[in-house]
Amino acid sequence: MLDIYISEEYKQIGNRSVYRSKETDEIVTDSWINMYSPTESEIERVEKELGIPQEFLRYPLDEEERPRIDYDDDTGNVLVIVDIPYSVREKDITRYETAPLGIILADKHIITISLRKTQMLDQFIENRVKDLYIPFRTRFTVQILYAAARDYLRLLRFIDKTIDVAETGLAKSVSNEDLYKLLALAKSLIYFTSSLKSNEGVLEKLMRGRTVKLYDEDEDLLEDVVIEYKQAHEMATIYSNIVNGTLDVYSSIIDNNLNSIMKVLAAATICLTLPDLIGSFFGQNCPMPWDAGFADKPWPFIILTISAVMSLIISIIVLKKKKML
Repeated sequence: MLDIYISEEYKQIGNRSVYRSKETDEIVTDSWINMYSPTESEIERVEKELGIPQEFLRYPLDEEERPRIDYDDDTGNVLVIVDIPYSVREKDITRYETAPLGIILADKHIITISLRKTQMLDQFIENRVKDLYIPFRTRFTVQILYAAARDYLRLLRFIDKTIDVAETGLAKSVSNEDLYKLLALAKSLIYFTSSLKSNEGVLEKLMRGRTVKLYDEDEDLLEDVVIEYKQAHEMATIYSNIVNGTLDVYSSIIDNNLNSIMKVLAAATICLTLPDLIGSFFGQNCPMPWDAGFADKPWPFIILTISAVMSLIISIIVLKKKKML
């Protein structure tokens, strides 16, 4: 999919002009080309019309591509690749993952390209971002990075609430469903931590201003972006430690419960084995109440029954003192 947007003047506030994004059909000067899941023909169109290196258009379409900044000496184009978060719902479990987003700064254009539709960019399309002006490509890039950082923080807050819900459920009863949720969150937080660390490396290169020229206002905004990413990184690390610690604790609880059950079963087996041994060894020729000669010799049966009951009582008392029951 290929969408093209330009900035048009919306209104005047004092001496300041306010712009908004407007979709157009043709690629013109100072336009924003937003590409997601692009076809070969769309890639070729952008490559031919704007002279963008083909590898710049294909790198962000690789899910394993790592965040970085690349510069093409021939055309002067700059490629900025960052990881952005997204959520995937599978049955009752929500997974959080990251995917590459490429931002290409050309001479008179800016291109965003990704493998899937990026909901984060909808706020730029719907004019919900303050001071958005597409021709200011460096500021626009920093604003996209800032929006990605806020997206990380938003999803991390959801993860925090999910952890609380899962812990509350596990406190009542240890269920596989809650454990699966925590495992999915642990995996998601690993993705987030790794991606945020890589994105911070990209921001550090941008702060140097060697590849992309920064203006004073851009530097101030970029500093805010760096702070947001560091906060998100710290939150992801803290939540990851919490989830891993919770899983370890409940793993110990499950093992302890299993040991308790096995201990009770072993104690019950011992208690039932002693009467069984007495009955099996001494009761082979003992007359039963339904036998004809029981009235003449009732004592063997009575003594055998009392011995079995006493052995059961004694074994219960001993095992309780040993805290096995």
